[in-house]
Amino acid sequence: MLRALALTGGLLGAAVVSQFPEFTQQYTQRLGGQVEALETVLADFDASAQKAEMTREEALASMGGSVFLENRRRDMRDTIERHARLSDDLAALQDASPLERLTMPHRVTDTALARATYEEFRPALPLSVEGAISALVGYLGGWLAVSALLALLAWPFKRRKSKSGLTF
Repeated sequence: MLRALALTGGLLGAAVVSQFPEFTQQYTQRLGGQVEALETVLADFDASAQKAEMTREEALASMGGSVFLENRRRDMRDTIERHARLSDDLAALQDASPLERLTMPHRVTDTALARATYEEFRPALPLSVEGAISALVGYLGGWLAVSALLALLAWPFKRRKSKSGLTF
């Protein structure tokens, strides 16, 4: 019974983790779209600053004097920071091979984008090398997790031998 449960845990782990390569591929596509959209916003802002003969920082510094302009300045700073962060993640994911992406879950940082990707994601049978490796890692992780949990739960019920060799 315990082996069957551990096998089930392994198969569940394999099924879940094997989807990571395709999920990151779809996330990377969406990430590219987000970076392009942010680049358009920043290019428009920079063009407006240039027309006023200002740098980006000078334009941001000049935005003040009203609640609206203060809010807009904060929004633009957030946009600039988000663009930089997402651009770094996109470059890392695009430069990585599918196998290298397996070690990069920390590059899936935008929760709204990850949620949108997940909502449209449909699991599939992985027929690639990275899918097979992910399935193996997931199987081992699931099997080990369930085995460890079962061992922990069974531990208090194991019989202990006394020094005399008698069991209680």
